[in-house]
Amino acid sequence: MARMLSIILCLVLLATTSFCYGISGRRVFNYLMSPYRRSHSLTTPQQVHISLSGDNHMRISWITIFRTPAIVHYGTSLGNYTSSAKGDLGQTEWTSSTLQHIVKSNYDVLLLPGDLSYADMYQPWWDTFGYLVQPLASKRPWMVTQGNHEIEKIPKIHKEKFTAYNARWVMPYEESGSPSNLFYSFEVGGVHVIMLGSYAEFESDSTQYHWLMSDLKKVDRKRTPWLVVVMHAPWYNSNRAHQSEYESIGMKNAMEDVLYEARVDVVFAGHVHAYERFSRVYKERANECGPVYITIGDGGNREGLDMRFLDPQPKLSAYREPSFGHGVFYVKNATHAVWTWHRNDYHVAVASDQVVLRNLASVSACYNI
Repeated sequence: MARMLSIILCLVLLATTSFCYGISGRRVFNYLMSPYRRSHSLTTPQQVHISLSGDNHMRISWITIFRTPAIVHYGTSLGNYTSSAKGDLGQTEWTSSTLQHIVKSNYDVLLLPGDLSYADMYQPWWDTFGYLVQPLASKRPWMVTQGNHEIEKIPKIHKEKFTAYNARWVMPYEESGSPSNLFYSFEVGGVHVIMLGSYAEFESDSTQYHWLMSDLKKVDRKRTPWLVVVMHAPWYNSNRAHQSEYESIGMKNAMEDVLYEARVDVVFAGHVHAYERFSRVYKERANECGPVYITIGDGGNREGLDMRFLDPQPKLSAYREPSFGHGVFYVKNATHAVWTWHRNDYHVAVASDQVVLRNLASVSACYNI
């Protein structure tokens, strides 16, 4: 590839608005918030964030108190891009620390595998989360999927799932042929990214399963040699937390063959509040043509870390640590990428785990293109 990419892996009276516009080249977007806008009037754009929206387009989304016309002023400046990943972000002091470290990584796109605000039906926490991430999310694309904390369903009171999530964080599902905001795909810098919904139906007769099969048929590994999947509930996990949950084992049983046959390179997940990286695996055994599974649910949530791992450590588990942090997936070219996990060490992001990955589409024993 001609350029390198870095990816960071962290209801009521509100009206959400979004629109798309074309872009050219690689740019840093700056939300030009003038002093008078800080008063947050009834029509002031708030909680601004941007996301990718099809080829050469961005979606800018914001919230106003009343559903009235609003203008978001943007400027652009040329810049280099990287990408990052983090999960189970929340809004704590550790969250702020993670965000401060992410700013320094100069990422291209941020991937967040669910559990954004931890609002859990208390809608003002969606607002405080929006304000917290706006300085980052209004400058570089944030691509998210849902976690269990986004469900927000109360029997007999509020029966519809994901109401706030779907209203506030609209992703490019229609552009990728998906019928639901809970699962979609997008392409950036030679990478085809599939965002799956752990809390949407995923069995072999489900809409999500059929959409996934259709989306994978569209992937051209010569144009996007890297294939990455993001979900919330991890399929491989040696932490004592969240063992034997149906969202993990049921989805794994339904879709592991599909991802393996497609030669997915990396699968990122959250949910478990710790970091863990597995070697390439398929059906519980080491397999050089299987995905690398990475749990990155350590963004800084209010529930704290999941400190206890199973003992002894499985051979397939290459590295694990119960610490807050974030990871950077740095695509060097069409064949090689570097994954680095950074532990939060107060004011310093410490690179604690790193691995060089080779694209499976470039391995003749795994993929013949």
